[in-house]
Amino acid sequence: MATGRGWILQQHSLGLAWAAAAPQRPAPPALPSRSPPTATAPPPGPDRGSLAVRLSKRSGIFTAMSAKLSETQNVRIQRHYRKTFMKSKFCLCIESMPSEILLKIFSYLDAVSLLCIGCVNKRFYHLANDNVIWFKIYSSFFPPKRTNWKTNSVERTAVLLSHATIQDRESGYWKNEYIMKQIATGKTRIFQLLKPINPSTGLPLKTKEAIKTYSLRWVIVLKDRNGKEHVMEQVDISYNDTSITVFWYGTNWPCLDTLSTLELCGVTPLLLDQCKVPTKNGPRRRSLIAEFNLTNLTKVTTMIGSDMLVQLFRLNPGLLVGLWKKGNGIAFVMASLHHHQLIERSTLGSATIQYILPPHKPILDDVDPEYGLHGYQLHIDMHSGGHTYICGTFRSLFCRKEYIRNGYLRLTVISLKNNSQHLPLAGKVGFFWRTDVFEGNVQNCYMMDVTLLDETEKPFWCFSAPVYMKLSSKASCLYDYMGHNYDLNYMDSEGKVHVELVWIEESKEYYIVNLVLYLSTEKVNRWFGTKY
Repeated sequence: MATGRGWILQQHSLGLAWAAAAPQRPAPPALPSRSPPTATAPPPGPDRGSLAVRLSKRSGIFTAMSAKLSETQNVRIQRHYRKTFMKSKFCLCIESMPSEILLKIFSYLDAVSLLCIGCVNKRFYHLANDNVIWFKIYSSFFPPKRTNWKTNSVERTAVLLSHATIQDRESGYWKNEYIMKQIATGKTRIFQLLKPINPSTGLPLKTKEAIKTYSLRWVIVLKDRNGKEHVMEQVDISYNDTSITVFWYGTNWPCLDTLSTLELCGVTPLLLDQCKVPTKNGPRRRSLIAEFNLTNLTKVTTMIGSDMLVQLFRLNPGLLVGLWKKGNGIAFVMASLHHHQLIERSTLGSATIQYILPPHKPILDDVDPEYGLHGYQLHIDMHSGGHTYICGTFRSLFCRKEYIRNGYLRLTVISLKNNSQHLPLAGKVGFFWRTDVFEGNVQNCYMMDVTLLDETEKPFWCFSAPVYMKLSSKASCLYDYMGHNYDLNYMDSEGKVHVELVWIEESKEYYIVNLVLYLSTEKVNRWFGTKY
């Protein structure tokens, strides 16, 4: 080890001496020449800008060139040459080290540094997979279990047996063992935070704490038609009652016309305990949440609103793309993610395969003739940009058998005929957006979070999505409200939401006068084991 350190210090001293003497050395060649060489170039004199030197591609020697360069250009060329030379010499010194010295150096690194240095080249990758180094790291974090009797002999035997089998394992075995155990330990600790349940929403109480403890972030991967990936890092996040809203904006968006797909992924540090402040260049795991098609976005996707600067396009589930009106480029991307199974979907998948939720096993009931038609509980939240317009819970929702029509169960939450159930939307309704330079508000657009629980208070239907209100075409039958009528509709494979609102000019606010949920009978039968 002493010989290795002395050799490294000697090379370092030689490098410093060379750098100190570099300004007095002859100036390096400035530009390559295309003309055939005739003679070697003389070393430059005191006036460095009087003569330029080029490198011939055919013979590899320097020839004089009649064109003159400015002093600033020559100085830049010389500095670039010296930096390149120093880097190449440093890399040459590291590459020329024997494997034994490199292994000794690597043995002082932590797990994160070892994973990073393994990405330098193929040789470093194989050296960084050394089982002896990783077994030392593994043993320091997961020491052998002790027993109260014969502690010394049992522990010594376990350690000796472990060291005897280290070299028999394939390269990288203990690295994989350490990584998998660290991941399992981190998941166990995170899922302990998710055990307490909120009785109003049926969702974990500490989702926000779990996200911060897990250092969980989200990225979008934009793929063009040639297969090139553009990874956009999360810029901002806002926490809502039953969802989170993630924002991406900047100035380095690729051209929309060249993009084919957008992938939404959750990203977590590979080694949770050693990444207190995770960076995008550190070792991370990616879990695919959803994939969206961006081909002909403006033609096949619903535009839900616009203002003077941007147009909003909605892609289900829960993605909103803002495009500049001038130039049709991407201004921002926003994703609304519901808390239901959010941690699982963001961490348990892979970079190419989404996490599949475990199948629900129905609990059969032969006694209740209307099993699956009653006992529902709804929690609804309408919000945007940190402003909450309405947030409430509605219990004891039911549907009679005669209301099952066209493959849907009807659950009336707010009745059109019952004025006591009508609710106002608080504040100025609109979708608030922002970028690095601009910000704005698109009227009559906002986010809606729906959490529907069954009679056992388990999540039955959950979503978070951008919605918009449009002026109703039918005449109002309400005589207590004088104003314009608006409709809000949302639909997916599990159900539909229909909301009717009235604009009250005197108080400058919207009133919800009708709110109805339509549940798919196929989903109800599959969930409860019924045959409606």
